[in-house]
Amino acid sequence: MRANFRMQRLFIDTPIAAGTAYEADREQFNYLVNVLRFEAGDAVLVFNGRDGEWRAELSFPSKKRLLLTATEQTRPQPAPCDLHYLFAPLKVGRLDYLLQKAVEMGAGLLQPVMTQHVQGRITSLERVRANVIEAAEQCGVLGIPTVGEPKKLAEVLEEWPKDRRLIFCDEGDAGQNPLPVLATIKERRLALLVGPEGGFSDAERSLLRGLDFVTAIPLGPRILRADTAAVAAMAIIQATIGDWGYAGVFPDAGQVLKN
Repeated sequence: MRANFRMQRLFIDTPIAAGTAYEADREQFNYLVNVLRFEAGDAVLVFNGRDGEWRAELSFPSKKRLLLTATEQTRPQPAPCDLHYLFAPLKVGRLDYLLQKAVEMGAGLLQPVMTQHVQGRITSLERVRANVIEAAEQCGVLGIPTVGEPKKLAEVLEEWPKDRRLIFCDEGDAGQNPLPVLATIKERRLALLVGPEGGFSDAERSLLRGLDFVTAIPLGPRILRADTAAVAAMAIIQATIGDWGYAGVFPDAGQVLKN
């Protein structure tokens, strides 16, 4: 069932069921009442990342209190997205964009990875999580990706679960077409690693290429910014071997696209 973008969507961090009431916090009150001019009896869509999406009606126990009461479920909670997205933090503006697009593309885990040439840093995980929630509110996503603590690349690789294939975008790859490479991947549990603006170091590339659970892919003949590379790679993966259903509809998708 598709999202209803004609109604305001709001994330609330509390269980939702028919008849349950949630009191809006100060920021939500200001936005709904003072900015959007909502009144008693108006309705919004609420979700918490666990109980699906619900229609909720507004009521005012007092002038400074706003209650949202769930009346009916509009969409059930889908299965969690399983694509893990690992990224070297970028500078703030571009990092915000990258996180928003990762949520839209269906990432289930966002894992900051500190590489040798990383230029950005995560100053506040709470800010990252707030950005993720805002992106979910705006794009109709019901699942809220988990945000991991920043880790060094070596630490991430040392702890890696061997049943999850790690795909990394290798700007030094001699090839130009990622599709034939992706067509060889049999695992259904996937992760994507995109490096920083300065790219991976030679030592990092050698380390990654030497691991049997890692697959390197090129991203075409042009040099892409890190945030652009992330969107391009996630789109390719989701369309060929991810949850967009292309490979399921066309089992020989890799060969077809290669030709």
